[in-house]
Amino acid sequence: MPQLAIIGGTGFDTLNELKNVRKEMVETPFGQASCEYTIGEIDDIEVIFLPRHAANHSIPPHKINYRANIWGLHDLDTTHIISIASVGGIHKEIAPEKIIIPNQIIDYTYGRKHTFFDENLAKAVHVDFTHPYCAELRNLLIESAKKAGIDVRLSGTYAATQGPRLETAAEIKRLKNDGCDIVGMTGMPEAALAKELDICYATCALCVNWAAGLSEKKITMEDIKQTLDSGLGSVMQIVRNSIKLFRNL
Repeated sequence: MPQLAIIGGTGFDTLNELKNVRKEMVETPFGQASCEYTIGEIDDIEVIFLPRHAANHSIPPHKINYRANIWGLHDLDTTHIISIASVGGIHKEIAPEKIIIPNQIIDYTYGRKHTFFDENLAKAVHVDFTHPYCAELRNLLIESAKKAGIDVRLSGTYAATQGPRLETAAEIKRLKNDGCDIVGMTGMPEAALAKELDICYATCALCVNWAAGLSEKKITMEDIKQTLDSGLGSVMQIVRNSIKLFRNL
């Protein structure tokens, strides 16, 4: 039976719509997840929620235990993950408050524990990552946006950078030349780890600022928070509709 989980990003630390809530902390071979998993129901559909930065947003992107987070969801029988992410816009059409459903990703992170298959192996394991995001779940997110009357960008390439600092203008120019449309700090190894465990994974990304060098304005956390507050209502509409449509999978 399909089991849906939602991983919340910056500004999406709770899922207040959940009813009949219980909390579970799952022990994993890779340590502790960001926090307890919140399990509840929306429209009579069971949903698992995890804020990747912890409930108080205390864990920076490069310190998140991605392996524990994904393994714990796997132990809870998760089959599908919707990842909510805040990103910077690189493509000229991806302005603040625009929502994107990416279809590709490029990994610029380093030093992160990025695979489950690195120790005590009988033989090396290689996972096909040609299409990093699940087409079934991407289509569900796109259909959910259409039902809500929300204009989303239907594809794009996510540049996953190390953080926690924001990028330089030269780095963003490089990412643009590489074909990236948005930039964030949590897309990898999360997507790859889900793929290794055969979990259907897709991202709903909210652009919260122009990437470095693409606007004359200084990037401030105050402006990012304001955009988050403005845009998260649309993200939540998409999530609600996705949960309803998930019933039919």
